[in-house]
Amino acid sequence: MEVNLFLFVLELYFVIVGHAVHPGCECLIFSTTHGKEKGIFNSPDFPKPYSPNVDCILYTFVGKRNEIIQIEFVDFDVRKTHLDCLKGDYLKLFLHLDDGQVNEYTPWETLLCGGLADIPTVLYSSGPGLVLEFHSGMRTSNATGFSGTFRFMDRRLFKTGGQKISGTACDYQFSSADYMVAYYGNFYSPRYPSSYPKNIKCSYHFKASNRERVHILFEEISLQKGDISCLNRADIIRIYDGSTNSEPAIKFLCNEGTEMEIFSTGPNLFIEFVANSDWPGQGFKAKYQFQSVDDNFIDYERQEHSGKPKILGANVSETRSSCDLVLSSDVAKNGTITTPNYPGPYPPRTTCRYEFEGRGRERVRIVFQDFYMHTSRRGESKDCDSQDSVMAFVLVDGRMDKIDSYCGTTLPKPVMSNGPRLLLELQSMFGVQYSRGFRASYSFVENYGIISGSQIQKYPCAFVYSSNESRIGYFHSPNYPGPYPRDTECHYFFYGNENEKVHLHFHFFDIEGVKPCNTISASDYVEFSNFMSIDSRYTRHCGHLKEFHIESDRKFFRVTFRSNDRLDGAGFNASYIFLDKIQSYTVAESKAARILRRDSVGVTYVALSVIVIFSRLIEPQWCWD
Repeated sequence: MEVNLFLFVLELYFVIVGHAVHPGCECLIFSTTHGKEKGIFNSPDFPKPYSPNVDCILYTFVGKRNEIIQIEFVDFDVRKTHLDCLKGDYLKLFLHLDDGQVNEYTPWETLLCGGLADIPTVLYSSGPGLVLEFHSGMRTSNATGFSGTFRFMDRRLFKTGGQKISGTACDYQFSSADYMVAYYGNFYSPRYPSSYPKNIKCSYHFKASNRERVHILFEEISLQKGDISCLNRADIIRIYDGSTNSEPAIKFLCNEGTEMEIFSTGPNLFIEFVANSDWPGQGFKAKYQFQSVDDNFIDYERQEHSGKPKILGANVSETRSSCDLVLSSDVAKNGTITTPNYPGPYPPRTTCRYEFEGRGRERVRIVFQDFYMHTSRRGESKDCDSQDSVMAFVLVDGRMDKIDSYCGTTLPKPVMSNGPRLLLELQSMFGVQYSRGFRASYSFVENYGIISGSQIQKYPCAFVYSSNESRIGYFHSPNYPGPYPRDTECHYFFYGNENEKVHLHFHFFDIEGVKPCNTISASDYVEFSNFMSIDSRYTRHCGHLKEFHIESDRKFFRVTFRSNDRLDGAGFNASYIFLDKIQSYTVAESKAARILRRDSVGVTYVALSVIVIFSRLIEPQWCWD
């Protein structure tokens, strides 16, 4: 087999068959693509099934000093007999080598087996060496092995632009006053685009001038797959609105994503990257810019040979309408917008854009106070096509994505952005004498529209409900009674006194998703726990549910709401009561409920009458008449 196994490979690139690191290994060295963009590597006899009892074949890729190696699997079919790939057939990866030398003591990163869908298809080395070690077990199978491409890349393409802080492993500082630091640039997780190291903690300090703010764009984030709360992630990116991690948290990133924008409210921004998992991801690549407070939000895509950034926004023509508005929280934290000529009729054949730009943890919230759009159809219709309408857009994966359309005369529920930016667009095709349009208030809020509890600063969205403050109250999802925003995680922490528990009653519950409310079903969810960590006693809740109760086992209880960036729901509205552990809880019939109207927005909360029944512990010898 060794004679004709790789004859076709020899015609494509330079391969050296040499002595293996230890007896029984065959070593294949790939050091050039012969002027082509990519080279090719294959498993033995590919695309025919590989033979059993392949003890060890080393695919060794060796680049120049300032190069890294990218490999991409095009086909992958390695028989999987164990979930962890430790036995049977597997491909072992060595990604962090200064050269192509490995031995039995060299640490490896991971094992691959299964099909193409089971593995990361693109891998990078962190240095000029990369080794794949292939083994097959004793059993014969029809597995065809693997085929892929490789190329050599300049490692300097992934150089962090700031100044490394002396005496640290991966801390950097960026100052607009430092002539060594560019006005804008790039920064990366350690070893990017290869996997980051285990057990590291890196910080990135950004300091602008007093008339500047910091703009960050996370182009790619790849930490861990899944939808586990950032509260329980071993690898996490934390962004703080100031110079240290004691400042208010803007955003926590702990999964995978693209095109995530961050804007500081002042001249300082602090980013902390912590990695403690056993299986590191690829990490992140990001761009920074020191932006004048007088500028609009900026895109990092630039003309070649041009130092001037382009405006980042929705796809609009260069000639803007006279009714277009850009509303920044730097100018005002709240205000009012209306259609042209309001309360008179708005003009026909008009397009108006209202662009909102917040900073820090601010979200844009729109509350409509009057809404009367011309409709050509009888009655109310949810279909706003071919009608005068207002559309709402938020930024998703680097583009403005429509989240809803509003038409007719029904007052829309409040709208909230998924980040610091939101766009409303008026499309007037008709317009008649009695179509007065809309009037709405806008505000840049940091509390996500949650007005109960005490907000704490160490998390982007977290609220505390203490028995010492109030033994009974309510809480709800962000922006309730409007739909909750996408890509949002909020925590509700309940703290009772000793020998107390908390009882939660969910009066309304509509969270987008289907059981088991996880990544596979692309579901948003609400999670319950007696601890800060995950509690196996409680299952996740999602979907449209009838009223239900949840009760804690101890004085502390956590409720976590998490939404993804796909769809949204109406959210939830719930009440809580702290009880002594010997107490039980019943709720009076709904006729005993009283409706409380709260604030000018018209948000409705249901405060149920509660009857607490004291159940004494009864000694066996006691008798009752």
